[in-house]
Amino acid sequence: MPTTTSLAPTHLATVAAFAELPADTLAWLLAHGEGRTYAAGETIFEPGAPAEFMTAVLQGGIQFYAVKGAQRDPIFRVDTGLVSGVLPYSRLRIIAGQGVAAGETVLYLLHRDQFPALESTSPELVQRLVVIMNDRSRDQVRAQERDDKLRALGKLSAGLAHELNNPAAAIARAAEALAKRSAAKPALFVELVGHCPSREAMLALTGLAVPAPDAAPLSALERANREDELADWLETHGVPQGYHLAPALLEANLTPEALAHAAALLPPAALPAAFAWLEGQLTTMQLVRDVQDAGGRISKLVADVKTYSHMDRAGGFEPLDVRSGLESTLNMLGFQLRKKTIKVNREYAADLPSIRGRVSSLNQVWTNLIDNAIDALPAQGGELTLRTVREGSFVRVFLIDNGSGIPAEVLPHIFEPFYTTKQAGDGSGLGLDIAQQIIRQHDGQLEVHSVPGQTEFCAWLPVAGR
Repeated sequence: MPTTTSLAPTHLATVAAFAELPADTLAWLLAHGEGRTYAAGETIFEPGAPAEFMTAVLQGGIQFYAVKGAQRDPIFRVDTGLVSGVLPYSRLRIIAGQGVAAGETVLYLLHRDQFPALESTSPELVQRLVVIMNDRSRDQVRAQERDDKLRALGKLSAGLAHELNNPAAAIARAAEALAKRSAAKPALFVELVGHCPSREAMLALTGLAVPAPDAAPLSALERANREDELADWLETHGVPQGYHLAPALLEANLTPEALAHAAALLPPAALPAAFAWLEGQLTTMQLVRDVQDAGGRISKLVADVKTYSHMDRAGGFEPLDVRSGLESTLNMLGFQLRKKTIKVNREYAADLPSIRGRVSSLNQVWTNLIDNAIDALPAQGGELTLRTVREGSFVRVFLIDNGSGIPAEVLPHIFEPFYTTKQAGDGSGLGLDIAQQIIRQHDGQLEVHSVPGQTEFCAWLPVAGR
């Protein structure tokens, strides 16, 4: 437990903000504040506690940590001679981090209720403290912007790694299967040629190796019945492992009738090698298409990353299609959306004009809003709607979710800096404030409306060249 400590004007003189203050001001501070001493490692501030005191460090220091569950990460330190805590005109209400004494620490504490009297007693000190607060807020906003970008990058990187892993694994599996098929083909081909009596028979067989156009999809029961028919026909005609060959033949829309036409031109001894070769050829072509599809998915992801990160742009204001930024952001957050089975509805207006904006900044806004919506939506039944419309000289971009909504008492404060409803350590309360600042830098406005079951953010962005 801390101990109360008697202080003298010389103790306060070690604080830079109190330097060269008149003696009567120092005397007022001593009369209306108090001194406390903390042992090394003792907790001074708990996360989530009310922020009530201006705190000046007279000896030692305060190490602040971000606490999340059992994890505790250092964020900043307040050393001897510095002022922390609540300052005049500060909107800080809740302590976000845990403050621990760095060595034996002596503090001077002044309750925020004394700030009006302090302003009457020493306008000069209040002005100094306001400058400190402004500098601190500016540094914290910059640091939070960096942290938000790093957190977003971490989420996007995890999602992108997952997205890339699927097609990469598909290519690896297809390549392994292709290697096995290629190794078996020469022997099958030699056996086939040895039994094939005519060029006409060979042409009929190779004609079946050209996949037919895609047919209507079959139900699971229909597919099973069709595979059984093919397998039974093959077994009846002396072709072993008919059930192994049937799926690839069915995938090419082949029927027993089509197989019978080719079989009529071949001697019975040639049928096993002929249809084994045919199945291998069809499977090989399907594996090649799988590799092409997987490679196309990887190319699409790379294109999305390029669009999202504006790798080929200078980073200034330029005409932009907001739909492109929304889509690339959705693709970057695709893993998180699918993880919670969130349905995404797109309601984009046709012939939407370009807006004048900065790609990276707007993508930061879309990432923040969509990520917040993902957090707010339930694990099942969640829906996210993206809508764009033109209204006069503005493009309006709506992001709507069907989550529980924002409480009425929270809604008026949603864009205030440092205001957050998340647990201590989970959020800084700067995300929506930064999003609002970005939209205002684009000469626009970010609005929010929320009722239970629907939360709607709307960004107004001016049309390019208006």
